[in-house]
Amino acid sequence: MQTIVLATQKGGSGKSTLTISLALAAIRAGHTVRVIETDSQGTLSNWKRRRPHAAPIVEPIYAAREVEQRLQSLGGEGVTVTIVDTAGGISAATNSAIRYADFCLIPTRPSIADIEATAATLSVIRAWHKPFAYVLNQTPIRGAARLAGAENALSNEAALDIDDIVARPIIMMRNDHQDALSAGLAVCEYAPGSKSAEEIRDLWRWVEARLGNEAAAIDEPIIEEIVETPARLPAMAALPSTQNDSAFFLRAPARS
Repeated sequence: MQTIVLATQKGGSGKSTLTISLALAAIRAGHTVRVIETDSQGTLSNWKRRRPHAAPIVEPIYAAREVEQRLQSLGGEGVTVTIVDTAGGISAATNSAIRYADFCLIPTRPSIADIEATAATLSVIRAWHKPFAYVLNQTPIRGAARLAGAENALSNEAALDIDDIVARPIIMMRNDHQDALSAGLAVCEYAPGSKSAEEIRDLWRWVEARLGNEAAAIDEPIIEEIVETPARLPAMAALPSTQNDSAFFLRAPARS
C-alpha cells in the first residue's frame, strides 16, 4: 500500500477538494482507495454524506495513535492507495500521517503569504526524510507573472530544482471543483470532459510516476450501485462532523 498525505500549515488552499479529486483519479486508474480525514472540520465527511456512490470510504480519525494504527493495517485489507487529508497547522495526527507517508503533497496558492506559510509543514516532512512536492492550487487563469514568482519562491524555499518539487500540472481556479464538491462528486465525475478534470488526471499520473508506479492504461468511470450510505462503513464514520473547511494536500513514494 502507498500512502499520500496532503498537509500544510495554512488553511484555504483547497486541500480537501484536492484529496477528493486525487482519490477518484486513483480509483479510475485501478486502485483500491481509502481516504482518511484527520481534520475535525469534516469537509470530507460532509461530502461523503452528499455522495450517491459507496466508494471511496472516508474514515474520520483524529487521534495520532489511531492514525498510525490504521495506516499500518489498511494494506492487509487490500487497499493499494490511502490518501490522508490533514487539518491546517501541525498537529500530532498530522505528524503521525507524515511519518507513515510514502509521498507528501503541499498544496499552496500562488501568493508569497501562502508559500511562506508552508515552512512549518516542510520542516516536519524533512525531519521524517519524506519525499514531497508542492501543488500550486487555486491558481488564477490569468496570472503568468504571479505564477512565475510563486515557482521561484518555492524553489528558493525548498532549495531544490523547481522541476523536482512542484507537481505538474498546476491546478487552475475553476468553478467545476466547488460545484462537484457540492454535488458529492469529484470533478472527474461532475465534468469529465473539462479542463479541470484533465488537470486532475494529469496530476495523478505525475504522482504515480513519483511513486514509481506504471501508468494506468485506462481511465474508466466508477460503475456501482447508487446508494445514499455505503453498505459497509467503519464505525468511526458515523461520528458527527462539522462544517466545510479549506484544505491541503500530501503524498509520498512507496515503502517496501
